[in-house]
Amino acid sequence: MEIYVAKTAGFCFGVKRAINLATSSTKEGGNIYTLGSIIHNPQVVKELEDIGIHAKDSIDDVDEGTLIIRSHGAKYEDFEKAKEKGLRIVDATCPFVKKAQELVSRLTEEGYHVIVVGEREHPEVKGLVSYGAEDIRVVESPEELKDMPRRRKIGIVAQTTISMEKFEAVVGFCLRKAGEIKIFNTICNATTIRQKESVELARRVDCVIVVGGRNSANTRRLAEICRSIQPRTYHIEVPEEIDPAWFEDTEALAITAGASTPHWLIEKVVSEINSLCSK
Repeated sequence: MEIYVAKTAGFCFGVKRAINLATSSTKEGGNIYTLGSIIHNPQVVKELEDIGIHAKDSIDDVDEGTLIIRSHGAKYEDFEKAKEKGLRIVDATCPFVKKAQELVSRLTEEGYHVIVVGEREHPEVKGLVSYGAEDIRVVESPEELKDMPRRRKIGIVAQTTISMEKFEAVVGFCLRKAGEIKIFNTICNATTIRQKESVELARRVDCVIVVGGRNSANTRRLAEICRSIQPRTYHIEVPEEIDPAWFEDTEALAITAGASTPHWLIEKVVSEINSLCSK
């Protein structure tokens, strides 16, 4: 069986940066916390816990020490609370997310009705919303905007990991609803490249394995995209989840992974599949 591993599988720039900032913060000593999981990968979160970096769900749970802002960013009010508490802040927000936050703030100041194309409950999106006005809207499809009246000014940004198809659909609808419109494609290029490469692989193989946290939006989206092309697509977090039956009558297999999946985990998956297939 031929095994193809996506060239872009694994950590993106923003995730690598966040992990490096987190591990470097241990040199300062003291208690170290992340506001939420630093990235959406349980295995990496466990690794950080082992070196003394603990995730807290709320800023109210941190009273002293170092606070690391995760790659998804944080709400504006959480930054302000952290400053008031006198915490040492290590901002590991992905630069692409930070840019989207700045755009939401700027569009709001300029009087635009801001629309974020993304998942309402995703931590990155919750952070983006906090930089806008009360009437900011979060949608994933044009159907969610059917009740929106015509607006004089509309500004649109995207969750960095949302699909281009969803972004374009919302933009197309809003073009008919605005007298003036500003559109910022804030989708991370790494997301687009990973999705494109995974699509190409899915078309060439008999089975696809997608490796990464089930709480990772971009990993789940990779699995959805691959499954739409190759029904024999399986999303796993760890090698122990692999079922040898998946590889029956399989001549070519593709392995891809989300932007928050460490390379050592991808290598373990490849090794496990090779071991199973050699038996």
